[in-house]
Amino acid sequence: MEKTNHVNQSISGQTDLPDTEKPGMANENNSLTTEFILIGFTDHPVLKILLFLVFFAIYLITMVGNLGLVALISMEHRLHTPMYIFLGNLALMDSCCSCAIIPKMLENFFSEGKMISLYECMAQFYFLCLAETANCFLLATMAYDRYVAICSPLQYHTMMSKKLCIQMTIGTFIASNLHSMIHVGLLLRLTFCRSNQIDHFFCDILPLYRLSCTDPYINELMIYIFSMPIQIFTIATVLFSYICILFTIFKMTSKEGRGKAFSTCASHFLSVSIFYICLLMYFRPFEEGDKDIPVAIFYTIVIPLLNPFIYSLRNKEVINGLKKCMKNYNIVK
Repeated sequence: MEKTNHVNQSISGQTDLPDTEKPGMANENNSLTTEFILIGFTDHPVLKILLFLVFFAIYLITMVGNLGLVALISMEHRLHTPMYIFLGNLALMDSCCSCAIIPKMLENFFSEGKMISLYECMAQFYFLCLAETANCFLLATMAYDRYVAICSPLQYHTMMSKKLCIQMTIGTFIASNLHSMIHVGLLLRLTFCRSNQIDHFFCDILPLYRLSCTDPYINELMIYIFSMPIQIFTIATVLFSYICILFTIFKMTSKEGRGKAFSTCASHFLSVSIFYICLLMYFRPFEEGDKDIPVAIFYTIVIPLLNPFIYSLRNKEVINGLKKCMKNYNIVK
């Protein structure tokens, strides 16, 4: 009973604790917040219904688009090439990102408490971090794939063999999983006794730092040690690949060849640009919180929604593969 009262006092913001248990001290006896409240967007009844319908529609379209693309690539043998294998994994990670964020957000529109447990919070951030880290690596590998295809077409099958493609994909998921586990493990070292209200619609890492009674200096340092090199490496790979691609395209004498090369890279470059603009906006001083939600909406909800359409609508091979699959199932006569 005393332990329960102690936790309740810490959640309600009372500070009548012994000096050895003051917030900010790494003490095993510190009162811990074991549940958080996700503030979300609004409490206005009409707006809640409207936002629920909008985000529910986005969620359905996102899942159908991404999982449909994964299914199409797996069924259509002509799409079993490195470019589409990477694209299928990108779509899978976008689905993972949406599944980690949107269902809980939709539930909270009509939930009175808007509660999420500490371990649910950690799981949500783990899958988000896994998806976003994997996306960074996959976009870089897709850029390298386009670089080889356009700049060294005669050596493409040697430089981008199926074995190398599988190794790069497995390496992406191993690195992404380790990266996520490191940050989740570091989050578990923090104590939360200042407040249990997260001014966000999901458990993002920066709002959690602001609620921590333990100094998150080590956590922030690990972001710069592990996360920043990943961003720098992947952005550098994308930039190097596209600079080489542009030089190669400008050297082409055939207008048809230029048009085909631009068409091949346009969708990927658009997706990369949107993704990294959001990512660069995300890395700013940890104290600033006014832009958390708008930026988060874009990289957790909008980008997974747009990617299937960006890669499919301008891609003849994907469209032809879709038509073929539909004919095989007698959907199109």
